[in-house]
Formats: sequence, structure tokens, C-alpha cells
Amino acid sequence: MHLTLDALAPGFADPVHDTQAVFRILLNALSRPGTIDTIETPLPAAEVATRPATDGTPRAGLAAFAALLALADYATPIWLAQPDAALAAALRFHADAPLAAAPRDAAFAYVHATATLPPLDAFANGSAESPEQSATVFVRVDSLTDGAPLTLSGPGIETTQTFAPTGLPARFWQERAALAPLFPCGIDFYFVCGAQIVGLPRTTRVEMN
Repeated sequence: MHLTLDALAPGFADPVHDTQAVFRILLNALSRPGTIDTIETPLPAAEVATRPATDGTPRAGLAAFAALLALADYATPIWLAQPDAALAAALRFHADAPLAAAPRDAAFAYVHATATLPPLDAFANGSAESPEQSATVFVRVDSLTDGAPLTLSGPGIETTQTFAPTGLPARFWQERAALAPLFPCGIDFYFVCGAQIVGLPRTTRVEMN
């Protein structure tokens, strides 16, 4: 799909202020794993769509679109699990972010449909010398509260925290557990649903109830 400048999805109305506001929410989400935060920065084009976008509207919801706009730049390739010309064009135009051809090449990844989530070892998880050179993955889920409850513990959680997303494949938790022995390497996740977002850093332990 070819997008004209007029059809391009708008970015932040106040790029400096809005980027800082979203970045603070993203930091808070990772520092308090399992806690639901809401991104209130207005982005009228970032409406959740259940069908492929045909009008220049990105298929990502507000939280995912705002987060990628706030984090991405020319040095952070983004991998989209589902081709989305509108989202790709908006990220290139507003953030100067290149698209990654494969998950392994991405600094950030966005998975709009969990059925398209690749095996987690397909993403970069850093190295012993540079564990920070790993992917941060945003996954859209159907709900952050209606699934089977999980018990989270670890840094940022006083005792335990319950998290109950829906739509993730069962293998996700098995594959994530397999990455734990590689710490400090690993992958940080954000789960998004509309304007809501939950952080799950590599340091968080997850128990199935």
C-alpha cells in the first residue's frame, strides 16, 4: 500500500512532551511488573483494528503505537510480525526507524496477533558482554485481566503480583522460562491492549497457578 503524506497517520501533537510522558509510563511498567498502566497521550489514528487497515490507519492500538514512537529512532530497527504498511510508514516518518527483516535483527518488535509470535529464541537476547543488546517485544493481547491468573515475583514486586492476560500461546511461558538461565541476557516484554500496557522484564519470575 502506497501512502501519501496526507494519508500518513499523525504522530505526537507535542513530540518532546508526549515522548517524555510515554517514556515515563514505559519505565514505570517495567519497574512494577504485572501492574496495568494506561497511556493517555492522544493519538487519534491509533485505534485498534480487527481487520487489515486500508485507510492509512496503523493496525496497532494506542499503547503500542505510542510506545514505539517514543522509543524508536534511526538506530533501532523494528520488526513487525504482521506486515502493516501504515504502521511502518508512520514509524519511518515520525521516528526515522528502519524495519528489520527478521526478529533477530530487531531492537523492538511488535506482534499484533499472538498467532504470529515466533519462537522466543528467534529474537536477540543480548550477550554476556552486552546484555542490553536484546529485543524488547510488544505483544497485543485480547485482555490483560480475563485469562488464567499467573503469579509474578521478583524485583519491583513487594511479595507477589497477579497477571492474567488472554490469548498467549502456552508455549510462550515455556520458552520464556527456558531463557531464564541465560540472565543477564534475555528479552523484556510489554503486553498491550488498547491504551493499556503491562511490563514483564526478564527479571520477573512467573508461576502458573
